[in-house]
Amino acid sequence: MKRGLFVLLGAVLLLGGVTTALAQADSYENVDPSGQTITFWHQHSQSREAALDKIVEAFNASNPYKITVKAEYQGSYGDIFRKMLPVLDTADSPNIVVAYQNQAATYALGNGVVDMNPLVDSAKWGLSAADKADFFPGFYKADVFPSFGGARYGFPPNRSMEVLYYNSDWLKELRANGKISFDGPPTTPEQFQEAACAATKSPYSKATTSGAIGYELSIDASRLASWTFAFGGNIFDDATNKFTYDSEGAVKAMTFLQDLFKAGCATIVTEAYGDQTDFGAGRTLFTVGSSSGLPYYKSAVDEGAKFSWSVAAIPHTTPDPVMNVYGASVSIPSGHSKEANLAAWLFIKYYTGATAQAEWAMASEYFPVRKSVANELTDYFASHPAYKTAFDLLPYGIAEPPVPGYDFVRDEVASDMAAIMDGASVTDTLKTANATANEILADQLKNLPKN
Repeated sequence: MKRGLFVLLGAVLLLGGVTTALAQADSYENVDPSGQTITFWHQHSQSREAALDKIVEAFNASNPYKITVKAEYQGSYGDIFRKMLPVLDTADSPNIVVAYQNQAATYALGNGVVDMNPLVDSAKWGLSAADKADFFPGFYKADVFPSFGGARYGFPPNRSMEVLYYNSDWLKELRANGKISFDGPPTTPEQFQEAACAATKSPYSKATTSGAIGYELSIDASRLASWTFAFGGNIFDDATNKFTYDSEGAVKAMTFLQDLFKAGCATIVTEAYGDQTDFGAGRTLFTVGSSSGLPYYKSAVDEGAKFSWSVAAIPHTTPDPVMNVYGASVSIPSGHSKEANLAAWLFIKYYTGATAQAEWAMASEYFPVRKSVANELTDYFASHPAYKTAFDLLPYGIAEPPVPGYDFVRDEVASDMAAIMDGASVTDTLKTANATANEILADQLKNLPKN
């Protein structure tokens, strides 16, 4: 775990404290946001940053209050999290910040984010009942925190999903040569193992690099969660508010992956985005990763072996797929005036409106958060079939736990997952991981507001 960050967070909590004001209603009906300049810290780069800048420019030019939003790239999610901890509840924080739910919960422990419920529900500034109903229910509710008295510490501009990327031409070759017993992408772990091991022994005929491997695993806590979900388990129990990394589903999932490694049918990604590169070159049959990677996989294939590919649900033991849907929301940090908070909300409202959402979805290849946007994406779906396939899996989505301290837990779990793939005892390693995760959570929950 990043001990330095954990110590820093503890110091922030001691200095800033937690107040019951977090859960208090606050009226914005008579607040005037005119002329405010708003800073937005985000992680988008390259083409996504350009698309976001266009949305910001359109808002700046069209809003009647002459609000000016300045979007600033601040690095990765982790970079932004580290930058936020020292400035919680101060004027040095941005007016809008991208944050995963667990990060927003961590900020809330330091009185560092604004409850957005009064803004969302405002008769003058908020959303209508029809607008609220237009959001996918799971997305809309994900930023409301029962542990904090139902406070809303974020709002969703987009979502992604963990999916299976597969080389469909290679699968057809394996099927035609009698190496596998099924058509199309694998739907069960047994089929996945069959194809991964067959591919390792039978390289793709059009690969642009030597060697072959069935599956390249990117070590990540979300990957562990995704495979656990696929095996009918979960990593967190909402009823007890405890992590469950040592559950039966998690043990089965990690045992399955460890067996793939022992059989020589899988390997760990050794460099940044190496799985995308190897997939594009036709060296790797399967990878699992975020649907936000769709444009990068397309580029890798176009620049590589130029084969047919798509995405599918992660092979599962459950009757229906269970997909890991996640995504950072945007939060309003505390430490600023009500006028600035309202101006920040008005941009967020615009950013998550149907028009901007359609533009953002097509430019970013994230999923939109409003159901009505699908009506604007008919042509886009036709020209981006992999995106459409992933979009259609959204009803099967569940989320990772939105609890404070999960960033620190993720660091620990990633190390434990790597150890398992290197041959460590699955049961013992997950038992230790679970104990550590719950210890971290307990330390965080000590700082919850007392209502």
